[in-house]
Amino acid sequence: MSLAAWVAAHGYLSVAGLLLISALGLPLPAGLALILGGAAAHGGSLSLFILVPLCVLAESIGATVLYSGGRLTGWWLLGRLCRLTIDPEVCIFRSADFFYERGPRVLLVARFIPGLNSMAPPLAGSLNMRPLKFWSLDFCGAMLHVSTWIAVGYFLSHYIKLVTQALAVVGHVALGFVLVALAGYAALWAFIKMRDRRYRNVQRVSADEVVQRLENPDPSRPIVIADVRSHGYYDPGMQRIKNSIRVEPNRLGAELDALRETLAPECDIYVYCSCVRDATSIRIAHAMETRGTRVRVIEGGLRAWVKSGCPTEPVPAGELRHLPRFE
Repeated sequence: MSLAAWVAAHGYLSVAGLLLISALGLPLPAGLALILGGAAAHGGSLSLFILVPLCVLAESIGATVLYSGGRLTGWWLLGRLCRLTIDPEVCIFRSADFFYERGPRVLLVARFIPGLNSMAPPLAGSLNMRPLKFWSLDFCGAMLHVSTWIAVGYFLSHYIKLVTQALAVVGHVALGFVLVALAGYAALWAFIKMRDRRYRNVQRVSADEVVQRLENPDPSRPIVIADVRSHGYYDPGMQRIKNSIRVEPNRLGAELDALRETLAPECDIYVYCSCVRDATSIRIAHAMETRGTRVRVIEGGLRAWVKSGCPTEPVPAGELRHLPRFE
């Protein structure tokens, strides 16, 4: 049984269900599901008059859930969604800046942009976009996304069948899915490993080690703790390590120049973030070391610090970043 036939055999709900889950923020191949649905419609197994509205409805429901979550929880939901991205350094502020600078109409094409596809609805909610405006733009964006990929599958169904039949030769459609997924994971793992090779010499320390140094200070080796989170300075009540300073990772050059003017050269700098695998901290530490600054990464970042029971403090109101809001 070919892959397109598998989609057709499981009916409309298989395609719509995958789209709904993808629209809720999970990194699933929504475009592939639509292409296969279009191919099945070309073969007569599915009806375009049912498939298109159902898929648009599924995507709109998922986007509405995220939009509502953004309005209710602000940046909290965005932080959770960031952890699902392939690259942990894809941060809230980059998406937010992209979204706001280009205006609400970015919702029309957001589903075609990896990373922004799941971030745009909760961003719209967090930035206080009016519900009617969101629904109208999101509906048009869902219609464009669904129609485009279904059209690709419909008009290229012959070539899709050839590919899926080749996968079926392996023995089973599910096995073909597994092999493709494993190959993609292996390629991603190899890419990350090659990218991170330059960071292998970055020194790491535990939160407890830093606390010990704070409790037993060495006057000849003062230490500075720097918060280099790419996001986290957006909602009132956010916490940071007590007495830490802010180093903005998106303008590191200027930040380092300022540090050199205010800190003694013999200072030891400890940096922390909230990214998976300390990605931002390691990147910033490497950049600082290339500029001749002695720096170490606090493993586990702010979460490890809090888990160890180490002291924190609220982010000062003057350092919170306030993005414009849609009214």
